[in-house]
Amino acid sequence: MTVGLVPTMGALHEGHLSLIRQAAGENDKVFVTIYVNPTQFGVNEDLDSYPKTWDRDMQLLHQLDEHLTRGDVSAVFAPTTKTMYPMLPPDSTLPGKGSFVNITPLANLLEGKSRPVFFRGVATVCMKLFNIVQPERVYFGQKDVQQTVIIKRMVKDFHLDTQVRIVPTEREQDGLAMSSRNVYLGERRRKVGIVLRKALLAAQEAFRIGKTSREEILAAAWEVTNRMSMEQDTMVPEQRARFEVDYLSLADPETLEEVALVDAQQGAVLSGAIKMLPLEVVRDGEAHGVGGDKVPVRLIDNVILSGTGG
Repeated sequence: MTVGLVPTMGALHEGHLSLIRQAAGENDKVFVTIYVNPTQFGVNEDLDSYPKTWDRDMQLLHQLDEHLTRGDVSAVFAPTTKTMYPMLPPDSTLPGKGSFVNITPLANLLEGKSRPVFFRGVATVCMKLFNIVQPERVYFGQKDVQQTVIIKRMVKDFHLDTQVRIVPTEREQDGLAMSSRNVYLGERRRKVGIVLRKALLAAQEAFRIGKTSREEILAAAWEVTNRMSMEQDTMVPEQRARFEVDYLSLADPETLEEVALVDAQQGAVLSGAIKMLPLEVVRDGEAHGVGGDKVPVRLIDNVILSGTGG
């Protein structure tokens, strides 16, 4: 019997379900974990605001399980924090107290620059889950590209007996990467939030037509984000949805170190992150997200550049 593990923090969507489908197609049993891990939230991040939709999650899993043709969803593991962190209360400070898994320097790059404890928490909780379940395979989405690189490194460095399987990103109809946090985006912020996807596609197109230097590729992405930012600045507060670009990156696919030139054989990871800011003025009658569009929402996405011309 083989077991495939799909770790989640709940608030399930089609992206999670695609992981479960692939796991079921490659294993006899699928274990799904639902646990909002406190150690990957910084001290200034609102852990309590993370969406929790247990009843809907269970309904989605039951519906999906009825249509699986090979493996089945055999267990949902939803541990308490006391189970996951038995010796000490979870600590999100640095250096912190407790037992942690640090994958450096990978965890300090990209997302790690602005969220310094995030990947320490991710690696730690994944190590715990892998040890508890001992699956033959574990499944993660391509959207969280830095996470996938870190988990692969952890499995290799610690000689863990599991295979890391990466599943393509599931997207909304307009291309926005599916995320549990998308529920916080009302109609106005939702329309502007697609700017990150458009910026990455513009950079990918620059690579496809023969651009290989960092400056040329990222310039195409920055042109898109800058243009959208200026458009929003010209609008009155009742109409605009402002955002901040955290980073746009062109990096080595294994080390995630920034590259000056894309190697035709090795390719590169083109990625970015933006923060959708709370609306300055919320209008009556417009479609609002959870929390009335007052919750900042971080959006991440990536494109893999492989081979000459993408």
